[in-house]
Amino acid sequence: MIKQIKYKKDIFAYIFKITNKNGVNFFTPKKITQQVGILNHKKGHKINPHVHFKNPRKIIYTTEVLVILKGKVRVDFFNKQKKYLFSKILNKENIIIFVKGGHGFEILQDAKIIEVKQGPYNQINDKIVFPSKIKKKIIR
Repeated sequence: MIKQIKYKKDIFAYIFKITNKNGVNFFTPKKITQQVGILNHKKGHKINPHVHFKNPRKIIYTTEVLVILKGKVRVDFFNKQKKYLFSKILNKENIIIFVKGGHGFEILQDAKIIEVKQGPYNQINDKIVFPSKIKKKIIR
């Protein structure tokens, strides 16, 4: 089950939990630039060999995917003016896809996280880091 993380009318992220449902299970809407799914197959299942076509795409915003393998993480959400909006708690086996706005993190329990984003990534041209004073508004 995918959960939209919204502020007013804008979707800032999608969160879903790793599932054991058999087969290929994509969670993301087809319109976003990162497509994330989970593949669960039984022993002996075969995926036919394949090659992906060259297919130029226009990406105007870097999206990030975090897979929480272990621990607990608080994600703080910000608008494009760097104003704090709210926070969410992520736990083991949560996956989040950031599609809008800003975000920061606090590790609440020792964590192991996989991060995926479009490349090539340029630390200078792709993000700005800013300070924040947060009044925690955790939304479950």
